[in-house]
Amino acid sequence: MAKPFLSDKQKQELNLAILDYLTSSGLSAAASALLTEAEITDFNADGLQRYSGLLEKKWTSVVRLQKKVIDLESKLSAIDPRKPLTNNDFLPSAPVSFVLSGQHRSAVNHIAFHPLFSTVAIASEDATVTVWDAETGEYERTLKGHTKAVHHVAFIGEERNGNFLASSSSDLTIKIWDVLNEYRCIRTLNGHDEIVSSVEFIGIGDFLVSSSRDKTIKIWEVATGYCVRTINAHDEWIRKVIPSPDGLSLASCSNDHNIQITETATGNVLSAITGHTHVVETVAFAPIATGKTILAALNQTGDPTVGQFIASGSRDNSIRIWDAVTGANLFILTGHENWVRTVQFHPNGKFLFSVSDDKTLRVWDLSQPQSDGGVKCIRVLEGLHNQFITSLAVHLRREIVAIGSEDAA
Repeated sequence: MAKPFLSDKQKQELNLAILDYLTSSGLSAAASALLTEAEITDFNADGLQRYSGLLEKKWTSVVRLQKKVIDLESKLSAIDPRKPLTNNDFLPSAPVSFVLSGQHRSAVNHIAFHPLFSTVAIASEDATVTVWDAETGEYERTLKGHTKAVHHVAFIGEERNGNFLASSSSDLTIKIWDVLNEYRCIRTLNGHDEIVSSVEFIGIGDFLVSSSRDKTIKIWEVATGYCVRTINAHDEWIRKVIPSPDGLSLASCSNDHNIQITETATGNVLSAITGHTHVVETVAFAPIATGKTILAALNQTGDPTVGQFIASGSRDNSIRIWDAVTGANLFILTGHENWVRTVQFHPNGKFLFSVSDDKTLRVWDLSQPQSDGGVKCIRVLEGLHNQFITSLAVHLRREIVAIGSEDAA
């Protein structure tokens, strides 16, 4: 039996409002039947005065609200939240809109945006993940479960409406959180022998990929939590692994100064990329739109393939753009004065964002190659944090950029 929606008091008031309507409409037989069926024993005509016309008012209010709902739904349908910022030249600028602080006790290690909405998840050295609304700056909740530092967070893609969040930690585990069920932890994945430094969903989200200080990459089945493949891709700590946009290949970077491109299905190395002279902290696949910009900058014709180009950032203070298929180094971007922590491509294909321990965010125009072998840096934002900047996230569908730091904000 369905749970009633009305309390006893609400049901009594509804019955009296209906009784007033029936009485005032001359429907005495129906009014008498209601008195009997509803067991209204303390009824008197004077007591109905407060309910006079109430049913009609409520009814017309419902009709007006229904019209407003229809109008709002029409407006919402005209605003497609899934439309990427492919034709938008939005770039971050000072001043900062919000400072998301006061919830973490230690450094922010990583930031991830929900693929559709303005929700942002923040992983911290204090063993927690916090969830915020990036458009209002409002704190929403703290996810507890890890017992040591959380290094990475990732939402499942828009194909699954961003309904799951994954996190990786120094406690050697990966956790999966159900976004729709108040971020309840639904699965804990065990298998790495050292710090799990990164985690990402592959393709539509049936599988996860993780990297670890134990020098391995692991692929996990999300539904069961089973590790379906272990890949030995590097000789030292693997700092980060990311899937290509089509999920067919993986790019990983390591303390061994190298980048590997690996076939997801087999674990076979497709390309070994060398050139950095220090630890490679971060790597990112370029979208197709960026590939077109890169080819034009190189005066090359033809169309790029999915996963053809990548960017990497290193403790040698440089950013490099590579052909992931051939391993060729296409551009070297210099300007940062300390370790480069994160790089991310702009959705419109023209720009690359980077953050560094020099406490700056830089914007690079990939359509403007320079004589020194790099591309033009068109914007430098300084004074964003008091300590080293550790992470950067760019929302693919909203004009939001988030930056995390060792200052716990």
